[in-house]
Amino acid sequence: MAYTPPTWPVSVKGVAVDSRRRVLLLKNEREEWELPGGRLEAGDPTPELTVEREIGEETGWTVKTGPLLDVWIYQPLPETLPERRVVIVTYGCTVLTPDIEPVVSNEHKEIGLFAADEVPGLTMPDGYKQSIAAWYERM
Repeated sequence: MAYTPPTWPVSVKGVAVDSRRRVLLLKNEREEWELPGGRLEAGDPTPELTVEREIGEETGWTVKTGPLLDVWIYQPLPETLPERRVVIVTYGCTVLTPDIEPVVSNEHKEIGLFAADEVPGLTMPDGYKQSIAAWYERM
């Protein structure tokens, strides 16, 4: 029998920090905070450009995608079927408009700016917390 590798969707996310060193997060329909970004589509030229476009659409911020921070697999619940997994790719981003107040799009319920020491207490997947911490270490 031939091996068939899993085919999971890929979501590219950006860690973006404003001029006051607060990370930008969005609240989703599961009541979890998440990084801005979106699904990588076949027609997207690069993951980095997808992150830049998505952050602009979701928040109004202009960013330049920087280094790759992490790659991990999100599984909403342990009992979720393997086909519900999503590969998350996170990048550090330089915010080119750090003093502009971000706005929430219709894709999310809420927008928030959080200091590094607030992130561990937020309801969000650990992978996002690790990516945020990695970007703060590099800044």
